[in-house]
Amino acid sequence: MRIDAHQHFWQYDPARHGWINDDMSAIRRDFFPGDLATIIKTLQIDGTIAVQADETEAETIFLLELAAKNDFIKAVVGWTDLHSPELEKALNKFEGIAKLAGFRCVMQGAPDEKYLRNDLFTHNLKKLADHGYTYDLLVYHNQLPALVKMTEKLPDNLLILDHVGKPDIRNNQFKTWKEQIKNLAKHPGIYCKLSGMVTEADYSKWTYDDLLPYLETSAEYFGTERLCFGSDWPVCLVAGSYNKVYEVIEKFVHQLPQSDQAKIFGLNTLQFYKIKDGSTTKG
Repeated sequence: MRIDAHQHFWQYDPARHGWINDDMSAIRRDFFPGDLATIIKTLQIDGTIAVQADETEAETIFLLELAAKNDFIKAVVGWTDLHSPELEKALNKFEGIAKLAGFRCVMQGAPDEKYLRNDLFTHNLKKLADHGYTYDLLVYHNQLPALVKMTEKLPDNLLILDHVGKPDIRNNQFKTWKEQIKNLAKHPGIYCKLSGMVTEADYSKWTYDDLLPYLETSAEYFGTERLCFGSDWPVCLVAGSYNKVYEVIEKFVHQLPQSDQAKIFGLNTLQFYKIKDGSTTKG
């Protein structure tokens, strides 16, 4: 089974989606499953993981409702308040919803004190593991040192790094990012999504060779057992089509044995999000 580990849906609202700036005007519209279904079918992709874009529980419900109506959405990464001292109540409310695989907060650009050095937040991440949920790590490259320290406190969590840690590909800032990726990958429970790179590069001028060092480093440290293809659709559309993003990963993994290609294009994602027979099996 071939799975896209990272994509989004939304009903565009200028207030809720204020992060979509003028440079990203191409995605200032609605994106629903019908917009994606034909694209992935053409590429013989069997399913996707729908990831939150808005930090509300309404967003989680929205994605779960879409997943219930569209079989190709194999799992949802939702949002809940991981700063709440009453997190257990929220998790109990979601108990039994098969397609809810995990959660994500938008940590990128936030002060370290809000997430990465917040004791309550770290405590609640441990609770996610107790309930069988995964957590997506979304940070900018300059937050990686603090992220490494936080994840050292979470030995039992299943975690996945979104967009290879958002390196500054546009300005070719590679060395420090590489050092931190090496440190982060020492945690055996952290996977890495090969996603979101085209939007960290120059939107209009990026090439495969611009992305290659970041792909090679991710493969070197995470190995083929912990890498997952993700499109980051529709965000990727500001810098390239879904097909172009797919072709980058296809070209990179072509050098690998078929068994490793299958892992990166789906099997690792199925394992990480505990997907079996079209739904998650948390536990």
